[in-house]
Amino acid sequence: MAHSPGNSGRYADFDTLRERAVALRRAGLSLRQIRDELKVFNNDLLNRLVHGEPPPEWTKRPNAKDDLRERARELRLQGWTYDRIQLELGCSRSSVSLWVRDLPRPERRYTPEEQQALMQEGLARHRAAEREKREESKSSAVRDVAELTDRELFVAGVALYWAEGAKSKPYDRRERAVFVNSDPGVIKTYLAWLDLLDVDRERLGYRVLIHESADIPAAHRFWAEVAGVDVAVFAKPTLKKHNPRTVRKNTGEGYHGCLVVTVARSGHLYNRIEGWWGGIVTQAQARLG
Repeated sequence: MAHSPGNSGRYADFDTLRERAVALRRAGLSLRQIRDELKVFNNDLLNRLVHGEPPPEWTKRPNAKDDLRERARELRLQGWTYDRIQLELGCSRSSVSLWVRDLPRPERRYTPEEQQALMQEGLARHRAAEREKREESKSSAVRDVAELTDRELFVAGVALYWAEGAKSKPYDRRERAVFVNSDPGVIKTYLAWLDLLDVDRERLGYRVLIHESADIPAAHRFWAEVAGVDVAVFAKPTLKKHNPRTVRKNTGEGYHGCLVVTVARSGHLYNRIEGWWGGIVTQAQARLG
C-alpha cells in the first residue's frame, strides 16, 4: 500500500504499485479511479505508474473536429495548400497546420496562376455558403414576425418616428411631423402607420433630398413608386452641394437620395407622437425595475 505523499512525497515500492496500477488500467479503470484506489495523489507518479497502457475507450472524449482533421489530412496528401484547405473546410489556418504538419510537404502541382484561381474558387464557394446562411437567417426572422397587428404597427411607428423624424427642441418648438429616410421599407412602414392613424393622404407632401449630381427625374420616379403617388406631387428637390474634399460612396443606379414626407397641419399629431413616445419610455423603465 502506498504511503501518503504529504510528508516525503516518496512511495515505498514503485514496482508493486505499477503492477497494481497496470492491472487496474487493463480492467478498465480511469486515472481518477486508479488514484482513489491506490491513494496516489501525485499526478506525475500516477502517470508513470500507467505509462504505456492505453486508456480505456470509455474515457476517451469525442472530438467534434475529428472528421475535419481527417479530411484536412486527406486534402494535404492530395497536394492542397494550407490556405486552400482552410477555405474548403472553414476552419482556422492554425488548426490546419496542427493537423497536417507531420505530413510531407506536397510538390507544387499548379502554377501560381492556377493556385490563385483555385483559391478564388474556394473563396467564392465559402462566400456563397455564408450568403446562404445569412439569407436563411433573415427568412427565419421574417417568419418570426408573422402577421403584424394594429397595436404592433402603432408602437413600431411611434419608435420609428422618434428615431428618424424631426423633433422639436425646448429652445425651438416646431410642432410638425416631418420624416426623412433613404430606406424604401422604412418609408412604406411610416406611410402604413400614418394610414393606421387615419391621417388623410391629401395632407402629405413629398420632397426628394439628393446630391446635385444624381439623376433627379429617376429619383422622383423611384420614390413615387415607393409611396404610391404621382411624380407630379413632388415639391422642388433639395440638392446637396458637392464637397470636393470628400469621396462620395452613395453613387450609381442604386442611389435615390432621401424622401422627405411632411404632414400638413400636424401640430396636434406631433404632440401626440411625443406623448406616445413618453409612454413607451415610462413602460420600458418600469420593466427595468
